[in-house]
Amino acid sequence: MAARRALKAVLVDLSGTLHVEDSAVPGAQEALKRLRSAPVTIRFVTNTTKECKRDLLERLTKLGFDIAENEIFTSLTAARNLLEQKQVRPLLLVDDKALPDFTGIATEDPNAVVVGLAPEHFHYEMMNKAFRLILDGAPLIAIHKARYFKKKNGLALGPGPFVTGLEYATDTKATVVGKPEKTFFLEALRGTSCAPEEAVMIGDDCRDDVGGAQNAGMHGILVRTGKYRPGDEDKINPAPYLTCESFPAQREDASLGCSPFQIIQGCCKQLSWQSFSTGIRNSFHN
Repeated sequence: MAARRALKAVLVDLSGTLHVEDSAVPGAQEALKRLRSAPVTIRFVTNTTKECKRDLLERLTKLGFDIAENEIFTSLTAARNLLEQKQVRPLLLVDDKALPDFTGIATEDPNAVVVGLAPEHFHYEMMNKAFRLILDGAPLIAIHKARYFKKKNGLALGPGPFVTGLEYATDTKATVVGKPEKTFFLEALRGTSCAPEEAVMIGDDCRDDVGGAQNAGMHGILVRTGKYRPGDEDKINPAPYLTCESFPAQREDASLGCSPFQIIQGCCKQLSWQSFSTGIRNSFHN
């Protein structure tokens, strides 16, 4: 069997992995700085629909993260790309703070339905309007179908249950554009000159982050922060390649004794993916 190529790109989830709302995961800023010392391309990929990319970048900057706007790929961007491709006029069920990312998209007399996370719009009148449009033939587009997400005061419903409700009521299937869709991960890699087998994804969602990335041909690292629940490692097949306590953890496993960014630093040059685990151990225990 031919060896897989060395690591060239790292995709990092944001909410739940680097931060939870307006609080950074302790040590995440310094961990990101250390990751940048590795010769890899970094992309930050997120399903957030609570705010536009500009506001998201402002939030991350205030938290002390050194991230450029062109390093962020969001499910809102993926949704906008699809709307432009299909040339439809959407009913946008997204948070008002996310609307700037749809500037220039015609929404009068809608003939499509787009659903993101929009707690203030998930009421009967608006959901029924979406229901009727779909019954009349409007395509249903889900920015993502996350079951839940992490807030400071606990877990909260994501858009997935609302999308599923519309699917059930209209006997239709939504087109999903965000994680865990393979197309989302491939789009995130565009411009990196990196193939999926040369990339790794780090995130707190076993299905959307890790499962989606691994289905796209990458390796996935699950972190036990954010929305992570005990036993998540067993909910996907194949299981996460590695599971770590957090993005900046100093120890993630007794046999490896290193964190995600240390693993990446040890694998980005000479190591092939075929000898991934052996190479990690040699790098950190010799």
